Amino acid sequence: MRAVAFERNGGPEVLEFKEVPDPSPRAGQVLVDIETVGVNFRDVYEREGGGYGSAPPAIIGVEGSGRTADGRRVAWVDVPNSYAERVAANPDKLVPIPDQVPTEIAAAALLQGITALYLAHESYPIQNGDAVLIHAGAGGVGLLLTQIAKSLGARVIATTSSAEKAKLAREAGADDVIDYAGFAKKAREITGGEGVAAVYDGVGKATFYEGLEAIRPFGRMILYGAASGQPDPLPVAKLAPLGSLYVQRPTLHTYTRTAGMLRDRARQVFDLIARGELKVHIGARYPLEAARQAHIDLQARKTTGKILLLP
Repeated sequence: MRAVAFERNGGPEVLEFKEVPDPSPRAGQVLVDIETVGVNFRDVYEREGGGYGSAPPAIIGVEGSGRTADGRRVAWVDVPNSYAERVAANPDKLVPIPDQVPTEIAAAALLQGITALYLAHESYPIQNGDAVLIHAGAGGVGLLLTQIAKSLGARVIATTSSAEKAKLAREAGADDVIDYAGFAKKAREITGGEGVAAVYDGVGKATFYEGLEAIRPFGRMILYGAASGQPDPLPVAKLAPLGSLYVQRPTLHTYTRTAGMLRDRARQVFDLIARGELKVHIGARYPLEAARQAHIDLQARKTTGKILLLP
């Protein structure tokens, strides 16, 4: 079969599209023919190393959708070696795709949809009337999180880096769209000086410390990703004069740590899609052999919504 592998950690250039042996399922595993592969920043972290994901040599990626040998449509968010035409998976890592949801949409929505749900309902449970700041408002999580936040009655302030991205954020429901320059001051002005109830930050190093200045007393900084790199270490004492703030670093693994939790959260995402309450924006589709370019574009922040690879 064909797959995208890496022999060493490094930049996009280490990704190689090549022929590899078909996976051999271990006892209890099932073989899945992959129809769609999801691309995420976690794949960048895996490629670059630092203890995240598979160590090289390996096939990269963990997210996708496809069919089992008996024809069942399934999706997953944590199956190693997913940048490929086939993968061997533990059944407890697979979730069934309901009839109302296309296979491609399942791959596009599952990881980022689950993330958006726990961010809005658990990392900081959004209350009607809250103002929240969502960084990368035109990204995969940002677009979904904006829709969910609006359904809960929030005033959404989204940051974007271009007019095209600002348009997408507004279409998703953002009330205010601002650029990154001086965003904390702008968020305070929008909220009449009070500050936001929560900052949802998937950018990291470039935005983290300024984001703390945008938060109201007792508010929360939710750092769920680090597209610009990990923030510098946080002196906890800094949270006191800013208003007794809370900080969380949630992970998908924690929120889907059992098969039951994974399936329950997947069902919630798919139900929202089936009812038309959550719109999924696929920003780009690449052939599997163009995985290197997909990573380049993702890191250059040229993409919007969800990026997919098609084997």
